[in-house]
Amino acid sequence: MRHQELNSAFTQALNKQWPSFSQAVLNFTQELGLQDFTLDCDHVALRVNELDIAQDLLVYWQTQGKVISDNVINGRPIYIIALDTPLQIGEWLISCVELPFPSKKYQQQGWEHIEVVIPGEATTMEQLEADLALFNPQLAALVESDSTIKIKRSSPQGEKERLPNPTIAFKRDDICIKIHSASIRAVLASEAND
Repeated sequence: MRHQELNSAFTQALNKQWPSFSQAVLNFTQELGLQDFTLDCDHVALRVNELDIAQDLLVYWQTQGKVISDNVINGRPIYIIALDTPLQIGEWLISCVELPFPSKKYQQQGWEHIEVVIPGEATTMEQLEADLALFNPQLAALVESDSTIKIKRSSPQGEKERLPNPTIAFKRDDICIKIHSASIRAVLASEAND
């Protein structure tokens, strides 16, 4: 019974967070100058600190869709759930939720970031940065002039993934927008081509 109560309380908290998270994402997208472009937001990610919460959320999300990946990345399980009914942020219909199991303590639990796909086929960080500069030439100057925006470059990869997918994350406070060239479904499809 405790698991059901925990699951219910946390999912209620997620539902309450969604409007403010959505608005913060839209505001940050506008500040980054990405709102005027046709982009695909392919998934939204959660952060939790407790293993039992992650396990309960996995059960919950499986009632809302289907697990399409349960890969281990950086030593921890990360689940991707394809939703039966997409979540919405502005014009974006988001078809997948990413649920990483905890590996460290986060200051804030709940919705943490979205991942956006930009046009291009970048397989290296240099290519992704060049594509992003072509896509939005003012972004580099904006980020350089605003010390509240943090940038992180990474190339996370599951052990079965064959499609390189470098990522640039823009973060301010508790809101993060990650940009890459390959959608989560394309990355997962690369596993099948092993």
